[in-house]
Amino acid sequence: MIAFAELLERLTLTPGRLAKIALLRRFFETEPDPDRGIGLAALTGELAFDAAKPALIRALAESRTDPILFGWSYDYVGDLAETVALMWPEPPGGASPKPLRGPPGPLAAPPPAPALLAPPLLAEVVEALATTAKADLPGLVAGWLDASPAGARLAMLKLITGGLRVGASVRLAKIALAELSGGRIAADDIEEVWHSLVPPYGELFAWIEGRGERPDPKDAPVFRPPMLAHPLEAPDLASLALEQYLVEWKWDGIRVQLAATAGGRRLYSRGADDISAAFPEILEAMRFDAVLDGELLVMRDGAVAPFADLQQRLNRKAPTGVMLQRYPAAVRLYDILFERGDDLRALPFAQRRARLEAWHAAVRPERMDLSELVPVGDIAALGDLRLGARAASIEGLMLKRRDSPYVPGRPRGLWWKWKREPLNIDAVLMYAQRGHGKRSSFYSDYTFGLWRGEPGAGGELVPVGKAYSGFTDAELAQLDRWIRNHTVGRFGPVREVAHEPGEGIVLEIAFDAAQRSARHKSGVALRFPRVSRLRTDKPPDEADRLDVLLRLTDSELDATASQAIRSVAKA
Repeated sequence: MIAFAELLERLTLTPGRLAKIALLRRFFETEPDPDRGIGLAALTGELAFDAAKPALIRALAESRTDPILFGWSYDYVGDLAETVALMWPEPPGGASPKPLRGPPGPLAAPPPAPALLAPPLLAEVVEALATTAKADLPGLVAGWLDASPAGARLAMLKLITGGLRVGASVRLAKIALAELSGGRIAADDIEEVWHSLVPPYGELFAWIEGRGERPDPKDAPVFRPPMLAHPLEAPDLASLALEQYLVEWKWDGIRVQLAATAGGRRLYSRGADDISAAFPEILEAMRFDAVLDGELLVMRDGAVAPFADLQQRLNRKAPTGVMLQRYPAAVRLYDILFERGDDLRALPFAQRRARLEAWHAAVRPERMDLSELVPVGDIAALGDLRLGARAASIEGLMLKRRDSPYVPGRPRGLWWKWKREPLNIDAVLMYAQRGHGKRSSFYSDYTFGLWRGEPGAGGELVPVGKAYSGFTDAELAQLDRWIRNHTVGRFGPVREVAHEPGEGIVLEIAFDAAQRSARHKSGVALRFPRVSRLRTDKPPDEADRLDVLLRLTDSELDATASQAIRSVAKA
């Protein structure tokens, strides 16, 4: 546990990507089995403990500390694991845990009591959490905390509560494993067998270290690294040979991969997360032997619903029958990677597209259709289509070279994405909450609002969204200071800040789309809101009115342009 705790601490404090990879590689290289495999599983989100809830941890801490002081401290720190790790007192009887680092103690024999406590091993913690009865967990966890220094306590609590946000993505871990192989194995090779492996990954480490063969996924429905597109910018557009590309719409859903083999069926997100359980109707429709690439959408009678409808289905482990009926999921297909075990990724895109069309006509899978190819004569016509994309609730355009193979990553020049321009509003900051991980000491989650009615004449600010990205570190520090100095109310971890016509701070908010929503007091929901800049030059009473945002919702946009785009899409 101590080595894992040191790894988490250093990952949190290390900003550079290459430095994080080096830390991960050293951990995998120096730690024994099964601890390194368990550490890998923890970092990649493959471990979950349902019994030890955050409420249990908080109750333990309040039983060993002053509950009022603990509550104040938790409110200030903003992170449960960090607060408990720092406040946990020495164990009863005066026994002290071994430090994370430092020289051994004196050679003289220690007194016979109390016995010196030692932190548990990482493997011991994971096994005990999986096998211990719920009633015995409080005593078990308290004993571990008694036996551990603050750093190990923090790692243990993060592991138990599932809060391992240390700035190291799953992809970085796989890159570190690839480097451990000495260049023999690529990170994408590891990706292709990853979903057929189970912790503590003995077979994987044997392959990486040259002690075993490449794990054979056999017929397992594993994830294949996706091919991604570069944003199309003005210099690229100026030199673009349009005749070399096929054009599609960029649909406003989420990218998915459908893997159906003799060994099973899986639905994966672009980031390789298994989302099969959240979309059982798609899994049921995958009665074929193929690996397909497409866009997950909510569709009704062949029409794509707003992204806000799809959001109702995302991150749900078991959707209800009502939800399945109200938000029916479908997949719009645009590529085929495998067909009956044949790897098609090396074929040019034009050939893969023809194979996809032939496959779809023969199989006719339920809840799946093909993404249309859009006929475009020249760059000017392409630009006109992009300008009208928002009116048709489409995110933009995709351009794919006819001769492009399907290769992992983002190779420049093969696929382009030309998204519609974001929309902007000037909103007033109303509430703030601390972030997580490195932001746990900063107020970095912002709720903002627009005026309903005229400020100072009976008008009120109505919350319209929440943002926690888009600002620089300097702007974050500036906002954090302002929030602390202008707090007018507290609601648990949330601070209400001054937001009157003459006092407050205005944020320029960029967003991709707006949808009418009965679930929100304002009547509107934003797609991907982020802080574009701080408008310190603008007083709150000059922020935008709610009716401005309502006019920007997809339902209020030009219906004529929408019909024109839809006509081309169906041509």
